[in-house]
Amino acid sequence: MNVLMFLLALCPILWLIFALTVLKWPTWKAACGSMIVSFLLAMLVWKLPFMHALTAGLEGILMALWPIVVVIIAAVFTYNLTVRTGAMDVIKQMMTSVTNDKRLLVLLVAWCFGGFMEGMAGFGTAIAIPASMLVGLGFPALFSCLVCLLANGVPTPFGSIGIPTVTLANLVGLENTHLSFTTTLQLAPFMILVPFLIVVVTGKGIKALKGIWPIVLLSGISFVVPQIVVAWFVGAELAVVVGSVCSLLVTVLLSIRKQPDPAYEIQIEKGAPLTLKKALQAWSPFICIFVLLLSTSKLLPPINNYLEQFSSNVVVYSGPDPNTLKFTWVNTAGVWIFLSGIIGGLIQKADPAMFRSVFAATIKQMMPTILTMCFVLACAKIMGYAGMIASISAFAIMVTGSFYPFVAPWLGALGTFVTGSGTSSGVLFGEVQMNAASELSLDPYWVVALNSLGVAAGKMLSPQSIAIALGAVDGNGKDSKLLSMILPYGAVFIVLMSLLAYFGTMLLG
Repeated sequence: MNVLMFLLALCPILWLIFALTVLKWPTWKAACGSMIVSFLLAMLVWKLPFMHALTAGLEGILMALWPIVVVIIAAVFTYNLTVRTGAMDVIKQMMTSVTNDKRLLVLLVAWCFGGFMEGMAGFGTAIAIPASMLVGLGFPALFSCLVCLLANGVPTPFGSIGIPTVTLANLVGLENTHLSFTTTLQLAPFMILVPFLIVVVTGKGIKALKGIWPIVLLSGISFVVPQIVVAWFVGAELAVVVGSVCSLLVTVLLSIRKQPDPAYEIQIEKGAPLTLKKALQAWSPFICIFVLLLSTSKLLPPINNYLEQFSSNVVVYSGPDPNTLKFTWVNTAGVWIFLSGIIGGLIQKADPAMFRSVFAATIKQMMPTILTMCFVLACAKIMGYAGMIASISAFAIMVTGSFYPFVAPWLGALGTFVTGSGTSSGVLFGEVQMNAASELSLDPYWVVALNSLGVAAGKMLSPQSIAIALGAVDGNGKDSKLLSMILPYGAVFIVLMSLLAYFGTMLLG
């Protein structure tokens, strides 16, 4: 019976994979099917009343719309506006002034800048904006999506000022800095590996590392070491932000001194000499994002606490033990990114007509992504309230026993795959990981951190991530192709993570 319930609980996820890989459906359509499957199974098998199932799905949709959809639209709007004003041409010129070597350019944009965007905003901005920038630099759309998905996995547990790890720590009652430190240690080998993979993919082979492998290695190390230090002394909030800024500085300084290899040189038309004023104008939206997100974060309690009053708590689910949805109307990343985009646009001399046309075009461009996120979050909420997620977890613990650490990252990956969110994965499976650690007498910090380790693999494979990437480069309809490109990397990552989890547990005794 447990096996049957486990298999039935997996059906929405299995359908999603089947629809994407076999039927070649777009992600929004496949996700809609998963939502319907979860709705029917919740009522017919798990006996969830109709209104309970309906309000569970509605809760998921509302969670998707605010803040996730708002953040993504704000991020893409900001990017599209910089393109329309011509500021992106200035940024491109600045990037190519560092180096014309496309291997190092991709490393700077996808890994360093993408890591910064994940740490500051999260919710897909670190995929959407760098992918758009790479396409703007002349790289193919699917390639741009692939490298940004690769780069985005490992910073995700510390995205949006550390929300996934902070939420997980609070949920299970563990200390923030200790959990952040443990999570970073587990992620460290993969944070060293990812820059190498990005360069290999860019150059279409290991030979692409020739001549620049020391820069690639230092790009990873300069990200990891500061992150470990910040995680230990400060906590999750600034870990990736500081790590990415350090990596960006190191990679830029080393790239400037490296003569481009003609085989990998990218030809982009050089503009007029840049002035400091032009550079600041071009980067103004991103500077504003950094300043506004940092100044309104929990790192500045007076401002953060004041803005917290502008929020609403709503109960949507009509069944027992409902979650309380908190809608933060002012102090949320989407609002500050929108404001940053508007301020940056004004600095870049955008007029009202330009703002309106760019916003309308962005909504049209992102509509498949909006639908995907609504359907996936609705599916996740229905599965959670019905007990389908619990059935999957209970079966995993029962079957694996002492081998549980090997599958622990798979739960984190599964949660992120379904929801597209490292935070949601922690909410879904955090207590499962904590209970397993208790029952098996294992280090709770190590086991709970394994959930975040799995998040890194699940994030790059998530239909939401794929939809966000394609939406940002106007590549809607190519979901199955992109999934087939990223799947081998995600599969290898989750296997390596499982081995690290199991043998690491053995070493800890």
